[in-house]
Amino acid sequence: MLPGLADLAAHIGDPQVRNRGTIGGSIANADPAADYPAAVVALDATIRTDRRDIAGGEFFTGLFETALRPGEVVTSVFFPAASHARYAKFPNPASRYAMAGVFVAKQGDVVRVAVTGAGPSVFRWHAAEAALAARFSTDALDGLVLAADGLNGDMHADAEYRAHLVGVLVRRIVG
Repeated sequence: MLPGLADLAAHIGDPQVRNRGTIGGSIANADPAADYPAAVVALDATIRTDRRDIAGGEFFTGLFETALRPGEVVTSVFFPAASHARYAKFPNPASRYAMAGVFVAKQGDVVRVAVTGAGPSVFRWHAAEAALAARFSTDALDGLVLAADGLNGDMHADAEYRAHLVGVLVRRIVG
């Protein structure tokens, strides 16, 4: 059971999007501010298509780009269990898309921290993962700052603000 995934789904967009949209459609679109990609990467989900299985960490390849081949269709997504799996986001007030969103998953000794909304595509914050793998505590994050280089900046938030939000969100999730 993954209550963190259910909580993520409960806070996507508005009721129409939540009740009519699909996980497969969301991840195939690879919107940089979508919520599901963070769960796919943090939990290292398996994306099953009509032709093959794709590891979650290899699925997103860039801004609105995935490893899907022309004509390939997502048929299911498998999320493995985790001892800790939580998502938090700072939503844009109008669209509710993530200005920054973070999914933290702990599976055995492996910790993954996936970030959405802050960059051109979902990405992992490896420094936070290493710190949390050594000690799964907010104290382990002391002094860690996500570099703003390459992060999104727009009229809602600049890259530095998004980097700051990511740090705040990781601490909320772990704390």
